[in-house]
Amino acid sequence: MSQTSPRTTTPPTGPDVVGSPSTRTPGERPGDPARVDVAHTVTVPAAPDVVFALLADVERWPLIFPPTVHARFLERAPDEGGPERLQLWATANGGVRTWTSRRLVDPVRRRISFGQDRPQSPVAAMGGEWIVSPADAGSEVVLTHTYAAVGDDAETLGWLEKAVDGNSRAELAALAEAAREKEAGLETAFTFRDSLHIESTAAEVYGFLDRAERWEQRLPHVARVRLTEDLPGVQILEMDTRTADGSSHTTQSVRICRASRSIHYKQLVTPALLRVHIGSWLLTEDDRGVTVVAEHTVVLETAAVAQVLGPDADVRQARAFVRDALGRNSSATLRQAKAFAEGTSGA
Repeated sequence: MSQTSPRTTTPPTGPDVVGSPSTRTPGERPGDPARVDVAHTVTVPAAPDVVFALLADVERWPLIFPPTVHARFLERAPDEGGPERLQLWATANGGVRTWTSRRLVDPVRRRISFGQDRPQSPVAAMGGEWIVSPADAGSEVVLTHTYAAVGDDAETLGWLEKAVDGNSRAELAALAEAAREKEAGLETAFTFRDSLHIESTAAEVYGFLDRAERWEQRLPHVARVRLTEDLPGVQILEMDTRTADGSSHTTQSVRICRASRSIHYKQLVTPALLRVHIGSWLLTEDDRGVTVVAEHTVVLETAAVAQVLGPDADVRQARAFVRDALGRNSSATLRQAKAFAEGTSGA
């Protein structure tokens, strides 16, 4: 996909997010870590029900919230609300963390409380609440957090304060923009898929997709690749991709890998035409081999359409351009994976 320059997933400009001063409460028993409480607030130009629906649909959070890489329900509440469990992967202070959380969803009061099941050391506790209320300009959203550090470690508390403040501000600003677009009926997000059946095993095909550090030798549209995997199954992939017009662009993605089943990813550095790009490689094995689906969901950066495609281009042309560019690359990857797994490629 040609572009004038890459962009990163910085939060959009919009309503000011107000953070309250944090308060610290001593632990209830000797030796318990102190509890830190903090709140962030934003006014959103959309109806409360619109805002609450965006917060309730966790699986679409990677399209809304810059820090969220991937999300999946483990147990989902019914439409009338109730308890649920989910797993999240998100960036924080330059790294990627994952955790499972319990939520209590209350659509009537428009509140969602949350808390991590088993916080990873050095985090001793992490929870909070989303509160959506009517306001003159649409809605007021309050995001609260309560957290604690193992042993009241000062360095950990500083890291947590920075992470909570940065992510809260990014999430609330992005929520306000997503709700504004939803209220206005703007459809800037769309999903498309390409698939291919391969006469091999899911493990063999997954091995090709997982070992992306070899793509520079295996895929003609990949000019450079750098892969790091500090946590098992969580990869950072930086790649230079050649385009049909001879130019190239750089992307950086976080990839969440489940062996022989799926790879879900989110681009942290995207082409200028895309505000958000998330995708998946999905593998389904049958008695004849494995079907591989390459799925893309993107949010267009409408302000960049004229800059990238020319002054007369519109959103419809941008959608077609993105569909062709991303589909061409993922289809090429599928064909190379097929050749590799079926033994017709020497790569």
